[in-house]
Amino acid sequence: MLSLVLITVSFRDPTGGAFHGIESAGATILRPFEVASERVARPFQDVYGYFRGLVHAKSENEKLRSEVNHLRQVALQGESARQENDQLRAALSFVDGPRFPRDYTAVNTRIINWSSEFDQRVVISAGSGAGIRQDTPVVTRAGLVGRVTALNGGAAQVTLITDESSAVPALDVNTRAVGLVRHGQGQDSLILDYVTKDLRIQVGDIIVTAGTRSSQYPSLFPRGIAIGTVTNVGQSDTAPYKQVLIKPFVDFSSLDAVTALVTHKKSPKAP
Repeated sequence: MLSLVLITVSFRDPTGGAFHGIESAGATILRPFEVASERVARPFQDVYGYFRGLVHAKSENEKLRSEVNHLRQVALQGESARQENDQLRAALSFVDGPRFPRDYTAVNTRIINWSSEFDQRVVISAGSGAGIRQDTPVVTRAGLVGRVTALNGGAAQVTLITDESSAVPALDVNTRAVGLVRHGQGQDSLILDYVTKDLRIQVGDIIVTAGTRSSQYPSLFPRGIAIGTVTNVGQSDTAPYKQVLIKPFVDFSSLDAVTALVTHKKSPKAP
């Protein structure tokens, strides 16, 4: 009611009236306090804006990283399929193992137990009850994680590709050079071993699983799963093979959700 009365008086009072004079004087008195409050609040507003922008940037960064991993896998699958198609055109009665991802069903699960620094193994919360079997490949959207080496009905042990016992047949997408991805010197480092000196391989090349190259010796991993990128290539006069270092696409220090690839096609068997 008081507000309505003051508004009515303000409209009826002439411009040079006493009420408008009081309003002007009040505004003049309060102006220093208004300026001071703005100067005090501005740093807090700037800090809030900075952290809000930082949170937004981190969210966008995670989203873009996920999209890059997905697009990389799509591109690798497309390139692998094109090259494979060219090779198969010249072959008859071609026998192959399960192909990724067409012949696989994804079982999405979570890691419930992490390995120690010296034991590169993890435990996932899905086992034979979800269709997972011995040697089932395990991946993330970034690339290859490892394979199942022990399991029961509700859980499975996964040996990571960074473990010293792991060996993955792999190839260079660009040059088709073939080797064996094994544990390197560092905890999460990898090397592409048994690459002969006559094969061409360069820094920046992408390494993927080679898949089954012989029906007599089928691979545990389907062809075309991303592993990592070449960071260094060297060779010596005495060594028979190149020294090829690989940085894995998967961040093994922050593994959480993974995917087990359950095949619904039998691998070719040796005669």
